[in-house]
Amino acid sequence: MRGNPNTVTIGAFILGALLIAISTLIFINSSGWGSDSNKVIMVFDGSVKGLSIGAPVALRGVQIGQVTDIRLVFDSNTIKVITIVEANINNNSYETTGSRDDKVVQQLIEKGLRAQLGSQSLLTGLLYIQLDFHPNSEIKLVELDSPYAQIPTVPTELQRITQELQSMDFGAIAKDIESIATDIKSFISTEYFQNLPSDLHNTLSSLTAMAKQFEMTVEQFAGTETFQKLPDDLHTTLNSITKVAEQLTVQIDRSGLKLDKALDDASLSMQTLNTEIPKISSAAVTTLATLDPAIVAFEQAMSEINNLVADDSATIYRLRQALREVALAGRELQSLAKTLEEHPEALIRGLSKDKE
Repeated sequence: MRGNPNTVTIGAFILGALLIAISTLIFINSSGWGSDSNKVIMVFDGSVKGLSIGAPVALRGVQIGQVTDIRLVFDSNTIKVITIVEANINNNSYETTGSRDDKVVQQLIEKGLRAQLGSQSLLTGLLYIQLDFHPNSEIKLVELDSPYAQIPTVPTELQRITQELQSMDFGAIAKDIESIATDIKSFISTEYFQNLPSDLHNTLSSLTAMAKQFEMTVEQFAGTETFQKLPDDLHTTLNSITKVAEQLTVQIDRSGLKLDKALDDASLSMQTLNTEIPKISSAAVTTLATLDPAIVAFEQAMSEINNLVADDSATIYRLRQALREVALAGRELQSLAKTLEEHPEALIRGLSKDKE
C-alpha cells in the first residue's frame, strides 16, 4: 500500500493544472494578448440611444472594429451618470508603416484622435462610433480603473446645438420680445405714426411738382439763344485755356532756364566764397594778433588817465592851484582895466599914491 501513489493527491494536482490553464486562456482572450485585436474604451456623458453591442467602429468611414460592451457608471462625487463603451479594434483592418511604438494610441490622441457618435440610418435610428481627428478639441479623459486605452470623445453637432439651446435663457428672451412688441404697439398708436401716410403723400407730391418744374425750366432754357451758343462758347473757352496753357508752358521753360542760370551763379559764388573764406580768416587772425598789444596799451593808458584825474592825485592838486592863481590874475586884470577906463592918463603919468 505504501508503494502505490496516492490517487487523491494526483487528482488534486491535475485539477489545479486545469484551472490554471483555463484561467490563462480566459485572461488571454479578455486582454487580446496574442490576438489580432486591441481593446479601447470611450466615455460618453450624453445619451447613447441607438448604440448597441456589435455596432461598427469606423475611422474616417472605414470600419476597423465593433462595440463589445456598454455599461452605465454613476459617480457619487459629481452626481453624474456616464456611459462607458468598450470596443475591439481589429489590427488586420489597417496597415502600419514606419517604426512601431507601444504608445501609438497616445500619440494619435495628442494629434487629435477623438470618438464621436454617428448615425447609421435615419430610418432605423441606429448609431455607430466614428473615429476622426479634431486637433482643436480639448482632451477630456475620465479617471477609470481600466487596463485599456481611453479615447476622448466629442459631442455631435446636434448635441452641441442642444447644449447651447439648454444654456440659453428663454425667459429673458421672451421678456425682451414682449418689450419690443409693446414699444412697437406704442409707436403705432402715436399721432406721428397716424399722420405718417399723409406726410409721405405730401412729400411725394412736392417732389413730383419739383420734378415737373425742373423739366419745364430745362425745356425753356434749351430753347434760348444762350443754350444754342453754348457749344461755341465752350469751344472758345477751351481754345483760350489751351493758349493760356501754352503761354504758361513757355514762361515756365524760360523761368526754368533763368533758375538754372541763377543756380549756376549761386554755385559759382559758393565756390568763390569757399576759396576766399580761408584767406579772410587768416587775415582776421593776423589782425587780431596785431590788435591785442594795442588793446593792452590802451588799457594801460586808460589806467594812467584814471590815476591822473583822481581827486587825491598830485596833478589835480596842482591844476586846482593853477586855476586859483589864474582867477586871482583875472581879478587883478579886471581892476587894472577899470582903473585905465577911469584914468587913461595913468599909462603915461602913472597912478598917484592917493589914487592907489
